[in-house]
Amino acid sequence: MMIQVENIIARIDELCDFNGWTRYRLHKEAGVSPSTMNNVYNRKSFPSIPILKSLCDAFGISLAEFFLFDENPLRDYSIEEDEQRIIYKYRNMSETGKKILLAYIQGVADVEKTDKMDSR
Repeated sequence: MMIQVENIIARIDELCDFNGWTRYRLHKEAGVSPSTMNNVYNRKSFPSIPILKSLCDAFGISLAEFFLFDENPLRDYSIEEDEQRIIYKYRNMSETGKKILLAYIQGVADVEKTDKMDSR
């Protein structure tokens, strides 16, 4: 498969959509200048490997995962999109963040369990 700049742009947009990011947010998260992003989007210039690496780092994926056009490594069609986002965010958290999130989820589950018991 010959990679076209349109494929690169579509993949960047797909990953932005998945993360709920605008192009502006992407350039901020990746530390890539607006003019560089403008060249990619408006002038249809291929981004350099270091620029792609910065974008991938912001998305929390590898360059190899970026180029999986036909198979989106972020999507598992057996679970809902919100669940996929949670898993994606979780995988990119620090160990401390993961512990805090799990404690929060356990607290919410405990409250829901108590609410169900009280409503009987």
